[in-house]
Amino acid sequence: MKAAVLIIEDEVEIADLIKLYLNNEGIDAFHADNAEAGFLILKEKKIDLIVLDINLPGMDGFEFLQTIRKEYRIPVIIVSARQDDNDMILGLGTGADDYVTKPFSPKVLAARVRANLRRYMNPEESEKNKVRQIRFSDYIVDSEAYLIKKGDKKISLSPREFEVLLYLLKNAGVPKTPEDIYKAIWGNNFGDLTTVAVHIQRLRKKLEKNSTLPEIIETVHGVGYIIRKEILS
Repeated sequence: MKAAVLIIEDEVEIADLIKLYLNNEGIDAFHADNAEAGFLILKEKKIDLIVLDINLPGMDGFEFLQTIRKEYRIPVIIVSARQDDNDMILGLGTGADDYVTKPFSPKVLAARVRANLRRYMNPEESEKNKVRQIRFSDYIVDSEAYLIKKGDKKISLSPREFEVLLYLLKNAGVPKTPEDIYKAIWGNNFGDLTTVAVHIQRLRKKLEKNSTLPEIIETVHGVGYIIRKEILS
């Protein structure tokens, strides 16, 4: 079965270019020029991934993303002319899986789409490495339910935040570089490694007692990030 991608982009030329490259990859692509039209397609079609512009007429991309995350877990790649770090932080924090700035290479975007689709449509690829439940510090992680709890309180993590945390937990005791994390979670070698730092920052804010003095996700200077085995139980 072909994968289906929804492109929400008000610039027709850009949307047509993305469609062309995705079609050449054997991917079906649907286009909406505003968020409201995107909602309609999302309800009518089985969509596997969304390529989302931020500067849309009417409801903007951030609002659209925030709304669909209440119901859908499918991957979302933001494509935006905004290059400010705060916009990237907001997009990833709202639940985007990747962030591409304009102008972009259609070939690279297509590669990112394929990588995200592989992870979403073929979760069994990582089944052999799956551990159902992991306990660390005051938290319990259920890897199958994408759930993390502290006592009876559920901690809200985006899908990508959860995957970054799970990757570090499964590799406890081994420092991982931003490149390692990006390749493992986003599935390719293309992309802005700032994405990794943003996700680590958000995880620390949600999990650490003091995010400026992390005791769970530590920084190994000159290398990357580590969760030490001592905090696992």
